[in-house]
Amino acid sequence: MNVYDFDKTIYEDDSTVDFYRYCVRNNKKVLLALPGTAVYGIAYLIGLCDKTTFKQVFFGFLKYLEDPSAMVDSFWSLHEHKIKKCYLRRKRPDDVIISASPEFLLRPVCGDVILIGSRVDPETGIFTGKNCFGQEKVDRLMERLPGCVPEEFYSDSLSDTPLAERSKRAYIVQGEQTIPWNEFQRRKS
Repeated sequence: MNVYDFDKTIYEDDSTVDFYRYCVRNNKKVLLALPGTAVYGIAYLIGLCDKTTFKQVFFGFLKYLEDPSAMVDSFWSLHEHKIKKCYLRRKRPDDVIISASPEFLLRPVCGDVILIGSRVDPETGIFTGKNCFGQEKVDRLMERLPGCVPEEFYSDSLSDTPLAERSKRAYIVQGEQTIPWNEFQRRKS
């Protein structure tokens, strides 16, 4: 089993940011959530709130969508081409995709693979668990597949080191290139 982060690993950019921009272009009411997002963004940056709280306020824009599910489907019809070729070449039926992006956003494009993401209500933006980031990714993977040890793990970020350390082999993804995790860490030191 191989485990992959999603944003900037499988998908070229940040799917949540792309989805938000898509929603703004297609429904200007989404901008009504912007003032709260700005306030909580600053609060997060100066340490007054945690990432989950900030992201929950950010996802408040979802309540302005008439049909979030249709918007997600429409988004992927225009953005699925941003799935990287390097992933499509390696893709296996037993892959696990684990991401801080919300499950409701990734499910349509991830198909039948095991998907572990942030649990966010698509109607309200309310989190029903922690932001799936860092150590939380390991905790959620162990909850879903107790005792598993991924053969390979791929991510674009050293914030995923806890999951890389649990894997037999780990790689940093930069564009279409993969770099062994330890080699990448040495370069950064």
